[in-house]
Amino acid sequence: MLETFRNAFKVKDIRKKIIYTFFMLIVIRLGSQLPVPGVDRNYLANWFANQTGDAFNFFSAFTGGSFEKMSIFALNITPYITSSIIIQLLTIAIPQLEEMQKDGEDGRKKLTAITRYVTVGLALLESTAMTIGFGRQGLVPDINFLKGLTVVVSMTAGSAFLMWVGERITENGVGNGISIVLMVNILSRVPSDLYSLYESFMKGKSIAKGGLAGLIILGVILVTIVLVILLNDATRRIPVQYAKKMQGRKMVGGQSSFMPLKVNTAGVIPVIFASSLLSMPSMIASFMGVTTDGIGGKIIAMLSQNNWFNPSKPIYSIGLVIYIAMIIGFAYFYTSITFNPIEVADNMKKQGGFIPGIRPGKPTTDYLNKILNYIVLIGAVGLTIVVLIPIFFNGVFGAYVSFGGTSIIIIVGVVLETIKQIESQMVVRNYKGFLSE
Repeated sequence: MLETFRNAFKVKDIRKKIIYTFFMLIVIRLGSQLPVPGVDRNYLANWFANQTGDAFNFFSAFTGGSFEKMSIFALNITPYITSSIIIQLLTIAIPQLEEMQKDGEDGRKKLTAITRYVTVGLALLESTAMTIGFGRQGLVPDINFLKGLTVVVSMTAGSAFLMWVGERITENGVGNGISIVLMVNILSRVPSDLYSLYESFMKGKSIAKGGLAGLIILGVILVTIVLVILLNDATRRIPVQYAKKMQGRKMVGGQSSFMPLKVNTAGVIPVIFASSLLSMPSMIASFMGVTTDGIGGKIIAMLSQNNWFNPSKPIYSIGLVIYIAMIIGFAYFYTSITFNPIEVADNMKKQGGFIPGIRPGKPTTDYLNKILNYIVLIGAVGLTIVVLIPIFFNGVFGAYVSFGGTSIIIIVGVVLETIKQIESQMVVRNYKGFLSE
């Protein structure tokens, strides 16, 4: 990785893109410190300190702490992420959107424009709900229409600006801009989380106990990262043979190839979906002031990740079973959206390709479905293991941190994809240089 960046800095065009990306990320972190006009910044910090559940853990991690500080980037890019997921899901239900998705570059531009409008709409809706919900409780002192409008406009504009920054990074920098913004937000919380672990398990301990605790913490993080890398790179290669055909006076084709199917076909989406659905009741209960005394409160506590693997409260781990089932279910659901075996089999048939031992057409579709169902289950189980490692240590040892398995998956995935893009740009440049000589 270091060798790749070292070589990339030797290339003027790529060096400019890396520096551009770096300065845009500085702008993001500076904006994360600018407060929304007219709000009490201490209100949300105190409110978070009084929360016992983990309903806002994902939201806080994805915003890089901007939400707790109530900066102009309080909503960050979460509206864009939600908007992108909604548009992807709607492409199944709305034929017009499905046609746009298949309509090449023009169709993708139209879908991008729709995603932007939905993002602004969601940001406006979320900021309005937040201003109304928290404003009268002390977030906006002496709230009136003008002050409320200022808060709503500031947060909506901040989210729209970050979306613009992400697109500019994609266009003029390196990597996927939105993914890099999300990664930097998560990384910004890592130092404080590591210090929390130091205070909980190492501070005040003897050198032997503190050193052992540090080695265990480092080992858990490294094992999780290695598992994420293996899960991210794992593929099932299906052999594909292309038949020879006559073109003019020559026989062309006949080569062998492979169709790579990623084991973790759905990426981190199943975890985000499952965690969002499980945290929704907790968020609503937090606003309504529901306690843990009644039946409703116990159900809410059962859905909280902080209570799973807790030896003193084993009954609460029922929520863990629900969580695992949801991850596996969403893995199959999202894969069915992004990968169509019928379409792949038809395209293979049109190009004269076939899987050795499998007839083209429906037999190929059935074979791909069978393989896909098998590897999706493996990927979902691997994804669940990665996500549950930090949750296990949270429940058993009380190691509460914001960079859980989901965050590590995002960080490692974005880093690997960015490195691959830099390498591909260097390869393209080398080819251009060779052809120009």
